[in-house]
Amino acid sequence: MTDTSRIFLSAPHMSGRERELVTEVFDSNFVAPAGPMIDRFEKAFCKTTGHRAAAALSSGTGAMDIALRLLDVKPGDDIWVADLTFVGGVSPITYHGANPVFLDVSPGTWTLDPVLLANELEKAAKAGKLPKVVIPVDLYGQSCDLDEIVQLCDLYEIPVVVDSAEAMGARYKDRHAGKGAKFAIYSFNGNKIITTSGGGMLASDDEEMIARARYLSQQARQPVAHYEHTEIGYNYRMPSLCAAVGVGQLEVLEDRVARRREIFSAYAEAFLSNAGVSMMPEASYGTCNRWLSVMMLDPAETKVTPSHICQAAEARNIECRPVWKPMRHQPVFKHERFFATGVSDRLFSTGVCLPSGSAMGEYEVQRVIAEVSAVLAGP
Repeated sequence: MTDTSRIFLSAPHMSGRERELVTEVFDSNFVAPAGPMIDRFEKAFCKTTGHRAAAALSSGTGAMDIALRLLDVKPGDDIWVADLTFVGGVSPITYHGANPVFLDVSPGTWTLDPVLLANELEKAAKAGKLPKVVIPVDLYGQSCDLDEIVQLCDLYEIPVVVDSAEAMGARYKDRHAGKGAKFAIYSFNGNKIITTSGGGMLASDDEEMIARARYLSQQARQPVAHYEHTEIGYNYRMPSLCAAVGVGQLEVLEDRVARRREIFSAYAEAFLSNAGVSMMPEASYGTCNRWLSVMMLDPAETKVTPSHICQAAEARNIECRPVWKPMRHQPVFKHERFFATGVSDRLFSTGVCLPSGSAMGEYEVQRVIAEVSAVLAGP
C-alpha cells in the first residue's frame, strides 16, 4: 500500500534522550523558569558554539528584542537589516520605535551584500545618518560573510547583531555561525534544525551584557525579597522543561546537520539535470547546515514555477513553500526605506523550499523527488 502520510517541510526530530532529561527536571521539581537545567543548556550551547556566554530565552524574537535594548536603540534610530529574512528577526526593531531599513543580499550567498553595505554606509556617513545597528541574517543555515560585515561596521563604530536563527550547526570559516558579532541570536522553534519546542538564545563574548540580558528577561527584578523593580523588564526566560529538550538536542546536532546535507545532495543529484533548475549555492567561506533545501527555477529556461511545485506537492500531502517574501514587500513595512539590487525579488519569485527534516527516511526523500520530478517533466 502506498504511504501518503504528510511530509512536513521541517518537522521536529527527537533523539529519545530528551525524554530522560525532561523526566530529570520533573524529578527535581524545577519546572518553573529557574533551576540547574537552564544553566546546563547555556553551558552546553557555549561549548558547542564557542561563545563565552549565552542567555536561554523564550524565543529568537525575544533574544533580538533584548539585544536591541542592550544596545540602547531608541525611537527614530535606523536599524539596517537584510531584506530576505523572516519577520521574527525584524519586528523587534519596531518594538523600540526604531526604523527598519532593508538591504539586499548577495547572489552568491543569499545573505547581506557586503559591497552594497559598504557603499550605503559611506553615503550615510556623509549624510550624517548612520544606522544604530546592522543586522545581517544567516539565511537557511548559510552564514553571512560576518568578518567582512563587522570590519565595515567597525569603521563607523556600529555594532552588529547577527540573526543566526536558522544557523545552528553551520560554520563560518573555522568557527560556528554567529560567532564574531557583538551579539548573535538563535532560534529553537519547532521547525528549526534542533528545537526546544519554542525558545531562543542570545549569545555574546561580552559576559556582562549577557548577565544583564538574563536580568532583563526575568522582569528586571532586583535581588531583594519584596520584588523591587527599578526598570522595566521582560518575561522572556526559557522554562526548564524546554531547556531539558535543548540539552538532548545539542547532543545530536552534528547528526542532524549531516542528514540535512544528505537530503540536499539527494535533491541536487535528482534535479540538476533539468533545464532551468539550480540549488541554493554554498558560500566558499563556510558550511551551510542546509536547514532548508531550496531549489531555483529560471523562467528563461523552464515554464515550471514555484507555485506549480507547491500546488502539485500539496495535492500529494507534501509541504513545500516559497522562499521568504522580502521584508520591504510586507504590508507592515511598505513605508520603510530600502536599498535594493533585485536579488531578493528574484529569489522570492523563483525559489521553492523542499521538505528537509532530518527525520525523513529514504522513502520520504524519494517520494518528494518523484513528485517534483513529475512536475519538472511537464504534462
